[in-house]
Amino acid sequence: MIDGNTLIFATCGNPVAQVRLPQVMEVVFRELKVNAVWVPMHVDHEGLKVLMQALRTMRNFRGLTVTIPHKPAIGAMLDRLSQRAQAAGAVNLVRLDPDGKLFGDIVDGAGFVRGLELRGHSVKGATVWLVGVGGAGSAIAAALAEARVGQLFLRDADAQRVKAMIDRLKSRYPKLAVEVVEEPPAAMDFAVNATPLGLKTGDPLPFDPVQLPVSTIVCDIIMKPRETQLLQAAQARGMRVQHGQHMMDAQVPMYLEFLGIPFPGEKTVLELCSRA
Repeated sequence: MIDGNTLIFATCGNPVAQVRLPQVMEVVFRELKVNAVWVPMHVDHEGLKVLMQALRTMRNFRGLTVTIPHKPAIGAMLDRLSQRAQAAGAVNLVRLDPDGKLFGDIVDGAGFVRGLELRGHSVKGATVWLVGVGGAGSAIAAALAEARVGQLFLRDADAQRVKAMIDRLKSRYPKLAVEVVEEPPAAMDFAVNATPLGLKTGDPLPFDPVQLPVSTIVCDIIMKPRETQLLQAAQARGMRVQHGQHMMDAQVPMYLEFLGIPFPGEKTVLELCSRA
């Protein structure tokens, strides 16, 4: 029950109808007996600036997650950034610290890698084709490098953005084998859609699974719909897939830890996520 002591958390983006986190956190807060709510905040870029200023003044606000398209832009509106947020050039997690400063981090990439691990897939030494290096994609690229991926191929419609991503990766991971490719590599272990394509009905495929080796694990980071056209096309070929839900659920324990919310362990939290 909401009362005068209820803490406020949020997810902000434009749009936010696709986000699943508020319903997941409703279950988590209820079962962990945390007096808090997690609400969606639909704001455009100009509204985001106003929101960040307002949140600094809210004594019962604790933090928020950030979704499309604000992940690359919000960092400049915050007071402090983690090293991985600086490496990715994006933020998906914000905390209001006791000193009134907003601290930004990004765990999209860590959640993506952990989501694969929880299903028995390791990226260490693997060949990965990552399509899209915007907010989430940049974090995934950095996390793959941190996890010592064998070879990383990138594709993005924005040539300057993908070049900047490669420059950041090479400065931090000089031994990383990374390059830009437009066509799918002849051999790969994972193909990842980190673009918004698939979010809307009628979107074109970010890439065609028919062009990939059938052994490739096809990954999508979109939450809704769960079964994107890309994943349906991959499954129709008998290919293994990784859903966006796996990445998000793996992030929830990371959110709780970052935001200072006590929890009994990853396994318990993941079980609660599965109920939402």
